[in-house]
Formats: sequence, structure tokens, C-alpha cells
Amino acid sequence: MNQSELINKFQSVFDVSDCPGVFFAPGRINLIGEHTDYNGGHVFPASISFGTYALGRKRSDQLLRLYSVNFPKNGIIECDLTNLDYDDQHNWANYPKGMIQFIQEAGYSVETGADILFYGNIPNSAGLSSSASIEIVTGVLLEGLYNFDIDRMDLIKLGQKVENEYLGINSGIMDQFAVGKGKKEHAILLNCETLDYEYAPIKLGNYKIIIINTNKQRTLAGSKYNERRYQCEQALKDLQAELPINNLSELTVEEFEKNKQLITNPVHQKRAKHAVYENARTIKALEKLKQDDLTSFGKLMNESHISLMQDYEVTGKELDTIVYAAWEQDGVLGARMTGAGFGGCAIAIVDKDKVNTFKENVNRIYLEKIGHEPIFYTAEIGDGAKQITEGVLK
Repeated sequence: MNQSELINKFQSVFDVSDCPGVFFAPGRINLIGEHTDYNGGHVFPASISFGTYALGRKRSDQLLRLYSVNFPKNGIIECDLTNLDYDDQHNWANYPKGMIQFIQEAGYSVETGADILFYGNIPNSAGLSSSASIEIVTGVLLEGLYNFDIDRMDLIKLGQKVENEYLGINSGIMDQFAVGKGKKEHAILLNCETLDYEYAPIKLGNYKIIIINTNKQRTLAGSKYNERRYQCEQALKDLQAELPINNLSELTVEEFEKNKQLITNPVHQKRAKHAVYENARTIKALEKLKQDDLTSFGKLMNESHISLMQDYEVTGKELDTIVYAAWEQDGVLGARMTGAGFGGCAIAIVDKDKVNTFKENVNRIYLEKIGHEPIFYTAEIGDGAKQITEGVLK
């Protein structure tokens, strides 16, 4: 839907003639550095042109009315500003509700209710951060509607807090950071421990980033995500018996190899190996991008997927089938799963003159082996969350 159609939809759903303010927050892909964020390491995300739009107007009462174009059967979900507690019945609306509650608790004045319409063109449960996108777009909408400024870093942290404390998902800060701090034609090397970051130019030249959705949905809370996190914590405890470290990513590859025998559980040792080696790959990735060496960057992507498959065991048949099919095609520099895994999406860097052949071949192989087709998206790397139009905000 374009902006004009969304405004018309807003006016129709809420039966108003006001022109709402329009806000946008992107989704994200992670180019390399998976499951390193909660291990204190680096990640390498980029915000993409797909995302979540939020259209809103203030009300004169305390009523909050939320509607999603993506979930029309749920209708308008209503609640009062004085009770924003999590409610199973409210489904997707818990994401913006949590954000509004925590922004209020942080001392910002949301003095009246609002009518808010959401529309996302990120595939649901595909691992492209649709949840972080809706959290951060809610934040920038509240800034616009209620005329206050939240430091962007504080807004990002509030988004993570919604995931951790409101929804009970033990996730790191990467998704909200990429959504909030994205920059057109740049990726972000983010140190998840210190929150230091550096923008890295993505000079794709004759190449495109293709996102391939397995069409196998993954729900983070119900997956083995928390189990992997626990396994890494146990590996860290074993290492801390002799090493003065606070997280796995403080170790170099050489230091890990020298001390890995301290990790008594062989499964935990594999998990820790991935965290350490993957963190090292992100540092190399920054160097390669600064040198415009996309070929070497692509090889690091391939190594990342192998580690996620063998050591972290979060890929699965669907993701592996897509990535292996991608590796076989002409004009592919690299391919890997992106996101938490257990389904969701893979990404590939593909020669733009060979994209059509790439899609045809990968689609055919995937259909033969899995039984249904994937969906392909060409990702443009865009800006982070922002206000698009002011509309009539009062």
C-alpha cells in the first residue's frame, strides 16, 4: 500500500477526516555476526527498505485504539492508557502497548489516547525484525504526536526492554539498534557489549542483496533461542574458572583454542566456538568492506553459515537447502541464514545480471526438496526510523 492508500485506510477504519501523521521504521538484515549479540560480541546489521508504517492522531480521551492492516480479522484493539499490561487477547498489539507503557514509565508525557494504524511489508516471523520495527515506529510516532524528543539510544533500549521484560523474550539489542540507527547504503558494526558502533559503506556495484524467505515461520519465544543462550552462559562459567573474562567475545580465536578444554560439556564447547569465531568474522568483515573487497566478504558469509549449521545448530533443512542451492549458482559471492534461525530467511549477494537465473534455479531446487516455494526480495539498504509527514497531529 502506498502512503495515500494508508491515509485513506486510516480515515476509513477510525471514521475520521483528519490527516494523520505518518511514521516509518525499517526491518533489518544481519549481514554477518549471528548469535553474537548476547555473547558480548559484534554484529553487522543493515536496515532495509521494507518496514512498518504507523499512522496516528491524538484523541481527547484516554482510549487507545490500535489497528493493523496486516491482521484485519483482529479489528480495532482497544485499551485504556491507564492499563497497558500484557494481554494474550491483544496479540500483535502487545508490541506497541509495551512500548507506550515503558515510554510513559521513562517519564515522557502521553497525556491522551490515540488512534494508530499499523501496516508492515516485512514478512511476518521471517527473522527480519518485524517486532523491533513495530516497537521503534511506535516510539517515533509518540515523539511526533506528543511533541517530545527521546534520545535515539534511549528509544532503542526501551525497545529491547519491551522484548525482554514485557514479552519475555531474552533477545539482545541488535534488532532495535539497526532499526533505530540505520543509514542508507551503510551497514553498522555494533559492539553489543559497549554499544560502540561504526558505519561501514556497502558498495555493491554490480551486485544485489537478495533476501530469500523459506516460508517456514519461526517464533523466537517458542524456539530453542533461550536454550542456546543458556548453553553459552554455561560455557562462559566454565571458562571463568581460570580466565578473567566477562563474555565469550572477549576471547580471540587463538585464546579460545588454547582454553576450550575448560568447557566440560562438548555441546557447550561447540556453542562457544561459534560465538568466538563468528565475532572474529565480523571484525574481518569490516576490513573487507572498507577495502571494497566484496568477494572476501562473501566468503566470510559462507563460513558464518557453516558455523551456524555445524556448531550452533540453528539452521535446519529449509535454510540449508536454500543456502546450498545459492552457493551452486553463478554470480553468487556468498550466502547465509540471517536472523535467529529455525526457519526465516537467508541472504545472498548476487550479480545483478544473474539475479533472474539465480531465483529460477534456487526456487526449483527448494521446491523439489522442501515441497513449497520460497519468496525472493531485493533489499535496498535504507535509513532508520523516521517521521515521514506531520499530518494533523492534534
